[in-house]
Amino acid sequence: MKNTALLFICILFLFSCKEDIPIAFSEANIESSEEAEISINYPNAISTSEASKLINKTLENYIANQLDLSNDSIKITNVKEAAEQFDKAFVDFKTDFPEASQKWEAFIDSEVTYRSPDLICIVVNSYLDTGGAHGNTLVKFLNFNAETGALLTNLDLISNIEGFSKLVESKLNKALDTSSDGDSMEDVFFGENFQLPETIGYSDEGLIILYNPYEIASYAQGIIEFNIPFEEVTSYLLKY
Repeated sequence: MKNTALLFICILFLFSCKEDIPIAFSEANIESSEEAEISINYPNAISTSEASKLINKTLENYIANQLDLSNDSIKITNVKEAAEQFDKAFVDFKTDFPEASQKWEAFIDSEVTYRSPDLICIVVNSYLDTGGAHGNTLVKFLNFNAETGALLTNLDLISNIEGFSKLVESKLNKALDTSSDGDSMEDVFFGENFQLPETIGYSDEGLIILYNPYEIASYAQGIIEFNIPFEEVTSYLLKY
């Protein structure tokens, strides 16, 4: 009887350990410079679980969408095909405007910034230049439920939006006070009320608060980013 009970406990232990093993990732790369300059690096979940498949699908869809310059109703969801389409769009552009000398660029770099039994955070840093006055930079955090692979919204992550907003606002005030630009809260929000960033990320040190160019302030201001340690923010978080 004791041996049976011991075996049962061991089996439960093995299953619980298996569930706590985080999803592992490899790195996928796409490089091309014959026509447009293209460099894409992104993580790929290597498990065969449904959660891994969903994470990979969501991430690839997002990256492919960043590269898609067409107005087609049917969108490409494969990163390699999207890169080829971007390259072809540049070739077509050169045919139509042979006097244009600037080479198009697409640089996308993505990595896992945080993993826990509850949550996986992946950042995607995109830079596209298709010949305008300047290229466009966009940073996006994709937060996933580690068990199901479902993409989480800020409302899925934050339990008290009002309290969390006040905390972020005070931290942003401090960040602006120490900035060499001399911008105030009123400057960066152009006289409007404070707003949370569209994208919030996680790292091992805490929460990453990041405002993209044009989200607040001018393009010249660039990205506004700061961290909030977990010990200051966990009371507002549903997942971490």
